[in-house]
Amino acid sequence: MTTQTRTLGTTGPQVSALGLGCMGMSPLYGEADRGEAIATIHAALEAGVNLLDTGDFYAMGHNEMLIGEALRGAPAARREQALVSVKFGALRDPKGNWTGHDGRPAAVKNFAAYSLQRLGVDHIDVYRIARRDPDVPIEETVGAIAELVEKGYVRHIGLSEVDAATIRRAAATAPIADLQIEYSLISRGIEESILPTTRELGIGITAYGVLSRGLISGHFTRDRQLAATDFRAHSPRFQGENLQHNLDLVEALRKIAEQKGVSVAQIAIAWVLSRGADIVPLIGARTRERLEESLGALDVTLDDAELRAIEEAVPADAAAGDRYPAAQMAHLGTK
Repeated sequence: MTTQTRTLGTTGPQVSALGLGCMGMSPLYGEADRGEAIATIHAALEAGVNLLDTGDFYAMGHNEMLIGEALRGAPAARREQALVSVKFGALRDPKGNWTGHDGRPAAVKNFAAYSLQRLGVDHIDVYRIARRDPDVPIEETVGAIAELVEKGYVRHIGLSEVDAATIRRAAATAPIADLQIEYSLISRGIEESILPTTRELGIGITAYGVLSRGLISGHFTRDRQLAATDFRAHSPRFQGENLQHNLDLVEALRKIAEQKGVSVAQIAIAWVLSRGADIVPLIGARTRERLEESLGALDVTLDDAELRAIEEAVPADAAAGDRYPAAQMAHLGTK
């Protein structure tokens, strides 16, 4: 059992040093195994991982209901320790297409009511809009979450994929616990202005995509066939020459991992952990096997020479392809 913990900013809760990102437990990376997903959540809780991250739009509520089922089946002590972080606001149609974002105060409260029901909880630990609604000032969206905090339905306010200016405006409205944003060896856009801003304001980072959706896990192969429903089938980094280039970076990283006697995934996660105590990586393990491997990163210590070798093998701007398709890139706080 891991006892390593970190705090989400100066106002947020104490959480496990690694959180569990649950998105892949719904059919967003192709088919998912419900029984194995629930067993993985239980194993994570047993190992001391208390932060579970989801979104109300992950398979249109499926992911929240899955987490709710897992929590009901967990021992009482583990269930009480669990902290659930929820993203809201992304709109979808019956075919699963993305149709926009809604950050209006009335919508915020409506989304929260449905999440509480699906999760089977009386409060949400961290609540955040998935992408800023361009038609609604961030002050209004954050203000609505603050009202939910006052009424006890939400414990902490988070942000997701916003730029430094938006972070400042939100923080001037209400205390912000953390910013959830992609951060990995091949997605380092936050380092220029976003990370300095969150550190100045005492806001934590929950880093998703630390293995770039499996791309730098060491397990993804060039000949892997992706289902049409798999997000990665439409991701620029997994296409053609981009994929070839990015997997070459993985092989360079693999040499360093083998010299240290750890897996590629472990060294990639350990690198994110090394970037600061204010950063909590979210591991997207869908199985107990992958969970166990990821948790092994907590035992990996990287010295200065090893960090230099990692960054020489995978420089900051080395990845080929954007991290999202063009239409979605327009909604991100950093490239």
